Amino acid sequence: MDEVQGSQWYAVYVRSRHEKKVHQFFCEKELTSFLPLLETWKQWSDRKKKVFDPLFRGYVFVNIDIHTEHIKVLDTDGVVKFVGIGRTPSVIRDRDIEWLQKLVREPEAVSRTVNSLPAGQRVKVLAGPFKDFEGVVVKHGRDTRLVVFFDSIMQGVEVSIFPDVLVTV
Repeated sequence: MDEVQGSQWYAVYVRSRHEKKVHQFFCEKELTSFLPLLETWKQWSDRKKKVFDPLFRGYVFVNIDIHTEHIKVLDTDGVVKFVGIGRTPSVIRDRDIEWLQKLVREPEAVSRTVNSLPAGQRVKVLAGPFKDFEGVVVKHGRDTRLVVFFDSIMQGVEVSIFPDVLVTV
């Protein structure tokens, strides 16, 4: 493992549709865990129901001391592996976790997740709930969208934003 001391955030890849269960197991093991969920409506033939779906399918975030608690994480049912390069788990910046926490508090602005960084102007948000976010602008008709890309897990989230609160980076 790496030489980092103390607790840091890591992304854990989990079995398909096991995000909530793994998050629950982490909490039961008294590990600090974060699973960004978005409220959505699902339509079945007989009913419509509000559900909470993971923002990033297959990922759960955990804040641990990698040297003392990595076995506790890997021994959790549903966990496949740490996300990283080779056998070295990638540290998720605190700033990225804070951004994800802001995103789930503003669910009406989140459009969808994207798997690659689209071409476009790189910007920073100056005001509002997404202040200090950096991302790439994507235009869809009259609606301006900002893609916030998380390099550590190679995933992005597209959010609605007013163009007058953006400045180029």
